[in-house]
Amino acid sequence: MATQKHQTEKPLGLAALQGIFVLGHLSNDWLPAAIWLLAPAIGLAFDLKPSEVGLLLAIHSIGASLAYFPAGVLADRTRLQGRLLLGTFWWVALGYLLASTAPSFWSLAILLAIGGMGDAAWHPIATGILVRQMPKQRGQALGVHAVGGTLAEVLSPLLVGFLLAFLDWRVVLQISVMPAALMGIAFLFIARRIPSRHVSSVISRADLGAFIAQWRSRTGLLLIAGIATYNMALIALMTMSPLFMQRELGFSSSQTGMAFAAAMLAGSIGQPIVGRLSDRRGRFGIFAVGSVVAAGLAGTVVLLDAPVLIISLLTMAMAALVAIRSGVLAMAVDHASKHEATALGFVFVVLDGVGALGAVLAGLVGDFSLVASFGLAGGLSLLAVGFIATVRR
Repeated sequence: MATQKHQTEKPLGLAALQGIFVLGHLSNDWLPAAIWLLAPAIGLAFDLKPSEVGLLLAIHSIGASLAYFPAGVLADRTRLQGRLLLGTFWWVALGYLLASTAPSFWSLAILLAIGGMGDAAWHPIATGILVRQMPKQRGQALGVHAVGGTLAEVLSPLLVGFLLAFLDWRVVLQISVMPAALMGIAFLFIARRIPSRHVSSVISRADLGAFIAQWRSRTGLLLIAGIATYNMALIALMTMSPLFMQRELGFSSSQTGMAFAAAMLAGSIGQPIVGRLSDRRGRFGIFAVGSVVAAGLAGTVVLLDAPVLIISLLTMAMAALVAIRSGVLAMAVDHASKHEATALGFVFVVLDGVGALGAVLAGLVGDFSLVASFGLAGGLSLLAVGFIATVRR
């Protein structure tokens, strides 16, 4: 019996661990991904302006980002990390379930942020484990993990778009809780097989001080600016594109969901490939090419008046920015060099916390012209390249 118990608690192999983490990421990101398509329906139900829809999504992202860094530090100070991952699923499921009962804009915004914190906590813990298992293939490891989240942004909006044609947004949000709840049940048996951290590698107060000093340097601050601006561009596109498709082009929720899913699918396929390329050929060149291409595509939309072409360009612009995300994360881990979960927790704060300002800025511009918000996204992409180029110099 003792031998059998030892065998069942043997740590998962690398391939199995990657597969489990893709599914876990998919399950936890399913609800935040649903919000992109639920936002227009919520806006209609609460009679919100584009800037208020942008504010709702920004509060969701900023609130969630509060959990990234504490989760990363906790992961680097805790040996049994499977238990931490288990808790994230139930936090997500219960948080968003409560959000579906919110009676007003502000109560909904706060509850969405609380639910998002559970999803946020997953990321630095899971990516930290994977990067430790693949220290010489960080970009590839982060790209494989990212597949789960991007697939959530493919499948969830697609399903939500169809469900919204028949059901109220509250019911659709409640249905969307199921993946996290089911994975929470499965992780009751998986958690003890997640590789644990060695006691000797646990982060200390001195390490935290060195970590802060590292990011307060000129190079660290420029890298923060570039990463934040990159994600501002992506979030601006992801916020305003579904709204533009429905309000300006007259697309149905299901048609919007299919277009959004196509962008996320293309980006999802690209992430492991781009991550591996960045491991072999350098981070900056791939980041610059992806950002410039996205900027050109988004900027061109401002000059057009052909719905099909506009949707195609927006889809390609979002896909390009999503595809380079694994390289962006690896760039930050390279700078931090060790205590991967803490580094990734901090980077996710920059990406989703500061980057959420892209939704606010795009919404403010969208109050005057929704199409102009895509020009803003293009400008932010170019600015991100400028910041990272300055780091290299």
